[in-house]
Amino acid sequence: MATSGNSPTSDSSSLQRSSELTRFRLAPNPGPMSLDGTNSYVIGAPGSRHVAVVDPGPEDEQHLAALASAGVVDVVLITHRHADHTEASARFHQITGAPVRAALPEHCHGGEPLMGGEVLTAGGVEIRVVATPGHTSDSLCFHVPDDGPSGSVLTGDTILGRGTTVLDYPDGRLGDYLASLDRLETIGPATLLPAHGPVLPALDEKCREYRDHREQRLEQIRTALKHLGEDASIAAVTDAVYPDVDPSVRWAAETSVAAQLDYLRS
Repeated sequence: MATSGNSPTSDSSSLQRSSELTRFRLAPNPGPMSLDGTNSYVIGAPGSRHVAVVDPGPEDEQHLAALASAGVVDVVLITHRHADHTEASARFHQITGAPVRAALPEHCHGGEPLMGGEVLTAGGVEIRVVATPGHTSDSLCFHVPDDGPSGSVLTGDTILGRGTTVLDYPDGRLGDYLASLDRLETIGPATLLPAHGPVLPALDEKCREYRDHREQRLEQIRTALKHLGEDASIAAVTDAVYPDVDPSVRWAAETSVAAQLDYLRS
C-alpha cells in the first residue's frame, strides 16, 4: 500500500499526491483484509478551494480533520457499504455539512443515492459514476476522465493495489464481477486509485490480470471437484485450493470458493 513514513497530522499537509487531480490519506485501520489501511481520497482541481472526498473511512477524528482541512467539501462519495469505508460517513457529514452519497440509501447522509452512469461535478472536476457490482452488489467506481493523459479511476475494493479482491458472497457474485472488469477495461490505461494498496499505472492491464487470476482459480476448483465429487463441500474445496491459507483469513477463502462454486454450478 502507498503508505507514508510521516506521523499522522490533522492538516492537509498529511495528504499525499496520488495523481494530478487527487490526493489521499491512509486511514489508521490496518488489518488482514484492509492491508495497511483504507485510502481516503480528495479530488479537486488545481487552485480550487472546493473538493470531493471519497471513502472517509473509520471514525478517527484526526483522520477526518485532515480530510476536512483539504478544502470546502462539495460531496462525499462512497464506493461500497463495508465499514472500513463508511464508518465515519455520518460524522464527516456533521463536520463538513457535505452530502454523503452512496449506492445504498442507508449510507447516504443529506444526499441522494448514486446511480451508475451519473456524471457529477465537484471540486471543479468531472466525476463519472461506474456501477461495478461483484465485490459487493453496491460497489461503485469513480472515473475522473481529465485526471492526467489517460484519466483515473477510484476503484474502491473492486480492484486493489496489492493482492486480489474477495467477493462478499452471496451479496457479491462472480458473474457480476467479471462483467464489471469488462466494463472497467473499456476505460483504458487510466491511473488506478485503489482503496487499499498502492496507486497503479494501467487500469486495463490490471483488469486483464484479475480476469486471468479468476480463470485460474476456476480451473483449480474444476480440478478439485473432479477428485472430490461435484457435491463437495465449500470447506473441502477450500482445503484443496487454498491449502496454506492463514487461519485469520480462512473465512475469506471459503467465501471466494462459495462464490466460484455458485458461478460454476449455475
